[in-house]
Amino acid sequence: MKPETQRTARHWLEQIRALPLPPKVRIMNVCGGHERSITMAGLRGALPSNVELIPGPGCPVCVCPEEDVYQAIQLALHENIILVAFGDMLRVPVNVPKKDARSLEQAKALGADIRPIASPTEAVAIARSNPDRPVVFFAAGFETTTAPVAGMLAEGVPENLFVLLSGRLTWPAVALLLDSEKPGFDALIAPGHVSTVMGPEEWEFVVAKHGLPAAVCGFTPESLLAGMYSVLRQRIENRRFLDNCYPHVAQAGGNPTAKRWLAQTMDVTDANWRGVGTIPRSGFALKQSLSAHDARRQFPSYENSSRKRAGQMPPGCDCARVVLGKIYPNECILYGRACTPRHPIGPCMVSDEGACRIWWASGVREAAFDVLSPAALAHS
Repeated sequence: MKPETQRTARHWLEQIRALPLPPKVRIMNVCGGHERSITMAGLRGALPSNVELIPGPGCPVCVCPEEDVYQAIQLALHENIILVAFGDMLRVPVNVPKKDARSLEQAKALGADIRPIASPTEAVAIARSNPDRPVVFFAAGFETTTAPVAGMLAEGVPENLFVLLSGRLTWPAVALLLDSEKPGFDALIAPGHVSTVMGPEEWEFVVAKHGLPAAVCGFTPESLLAGMYSVLRQRIENRRFLDNCYPHVAQAGGNPTAKRWLAQTMDVTDANWRGVGTIPRSGFALKQSLSAHDARRQFPSYENSSRKRAGQMPPGCDCARVVLGKIYPNECILYGRACTPRHPIGPCMVSDEGACRIWWASGVREAAFDVLSPAALAHS
């Protein structure tokens, strides 16, 4: 028999279709990369109709707190700095009057020196090329993005490079959902890249504490369908375990170097998630020993405490419920109307890992309300 990594997507679909499935099974896929693969490959339409795939909170751009984006915009506008950030962050909107810059992209248009980058090494290169100017690296992301930032800091950076850190851990958001009265899903597809850094065992709590089937998956249809088959079979056979369907990349213990960098340069703290609120021990903060490179300590504060609240999405925007798997992207009343990739209202339409942007790119251009009956609309 072929090893799992060599079996085709067709094979796994046939295996899933042959299962004696219950009337409805809800599987949450945490990762934005998974959602992109699922949607672009058309897996929702290929699976039996009683298998529901729910996109989860795996978009770091979507959950980056509004006050952090606001802080970055104000620093870039009012301080003589170069601000660098990963490209997706430049279009994330904040709630401000129309006369003010509502994104880093708009601040750049007003004259701020803001530059998109793709990796921490670019931030170091820009700082070295501009030794007479402070360079602030607005570093937002989950473990897979934050670990390279930690590596950059561990190896040493130019004196004029500062980090405005907005790093988050993925698993606490899933734990928050599972600890709620109505988690909204029956099984979990855990993120492969995060597991590569932190180790697949980080997701054992889903099985041990909550009794749900779980599988770590890669990003091909074959790996995703193998994971779906695993969790569906676990549910049918009343067995619960964490299945690693990405073993050639996500190995026990994770990446020891990346984890050492994180432990050396950052502390784990309580952190705010946009539209969700504060989740205990879900964020990264620079250690005191790196205060000389901490933008929050070295520059005037432009924080606005009124922004630190759950529900700070733009008016009418349902990105928070999309992130939490409560609704599908096109069930937001703004989807495809006021909110499109060209004119995003909420962060889920900005990032390539945002569920709204992914659905739009796959060809879903109408809000669900445009096609629902009045009864279904009232129910929604």
